[in-house]
Amino acid sequence: MSEFAMRRRLLATLGSLCVLPRVARAEPGVSAGEIVIGQSITLQGGKNAYGAEVEAGVKTFLAATNRAGGVNGRRITLRVLDDDNQPAKAEANARQLVKDGAFLLFGSLEGGPSTAVMAAAVELKVPFFGPMAGSPTLRRPHQPLVFPVRAEHREEFRALIRYGVSTGLKRVGFLHADSDTGRQHLENVRLAATEFGAELGTGEPFKSDISDEQLGEALRRFEAARVDMLLNHGSAPIYTRLIRLARQAGSRITFMAVNSGSTQIAAALRELAQGMVFTQVMPSPWARKTAITREYQEAFGQAHPGREFSYGSLEGYMTAKALVMALKLAGPQPTRERFVKGLEGVNFDLGGIAAAYSASSHTGSTYVDLAMVTREGKFLQ
Repeated sequence: MSEFAMRRRLLATLGSLCVLPRVARAEPGVSAGEIVIGQSITLQGGKNAYGAEVEAGVKTFLAATNRAGGVNGRRITLRVLDDDNQPAKAEANARQLVKDGAFLLFGSLEGGPSTAVMAAAVELKVPFFGPMAGSPTLRRPHQPLVFPVRAEHREEFRALIRYGVSTGLKRVGFLHADSDTGRQHLENVRLAATEFGAELGTGEPFKSDISDEQLGEALRRFEAARVDMLLNHGSAPIYTRLIRLARQAGSRITFMAVNSGSTQIAAALRELAQGMVFTQVMPSPWARKTAITREYQEAFGQAHPGREFSYGSLEGYMTAKALVMALKLAGPQPTRERFVKGLEGVNFDLGGIAAAYSASSHTGSTYVDLAMVTREGKFLQ
């Protein structure tokens, strides 16, 4: 072989070696035609009605996005694992999804599972977009990799207490999970009560295995503290049991609730729910007062003919819309770093609902409205 031919072979070999590191550095979950998104969500094998509705809304928006060409020519592939509403399983799911090549984590439900996914995301240095939970830990202290969309429970407590005070109620009771997050919520309720000229009567923690007898004891403590309005955090079934016990005992406490589990509570209580006031972090999915609801109704109605609109499917749809907007900001060659950087100083208009992010604060939306349960069991917002 001539010296010239040997040099050409050597240069060709070196050239191929130079390509190898570039392939090895390819961003996980991103290929020429696809972006892989990992989601751990509470479905409980289809038994969790809200989770099923959220998932239907998410898939409705992402399917429409893919039909329109995806994001910068890349199809969005959603890989979903059911966490069964168990924080430990949610964290394990998150780690598995990242291990299997998810570009980012997305859209968990409830505070416990969402906080667990956040822990994995922070450790693995993977963005976590759109947790559908109101836990204060998702925003404080500031988490640079976590981007909630919906409003947090703190804003819901403020709205409920402000409403209660406007109707003449003055002493607040709070039923909350016996956890660090539950105690943070209790402090936020205390602050909101002070802000609007009310007083915190007492907060009562509960564990998941609380008995009716223990709930009855908690009710008696609320009564002894002269509580006239009662709020909740966590476990719609437990709060439903407390309300039933209170009604049977002839209690005159006014029960109000945050959006989590509102549909389940109203359905379970039936006529006992009439007149109850709930916060909602979405506009009414049955009305056409905002651009996002009009868009959602048209898309969801086409994708699921005959299926009823719901808060869950609207929240899933809007959160998926925010995700796609965020992915577009990452540019034609998306990386996790560009995804995070692209959200600095952004204020999304999601269709009449704003979501704001900066380098030091990931507020998301602050939209909170009140809805009253009618005699027919519907939400009047």
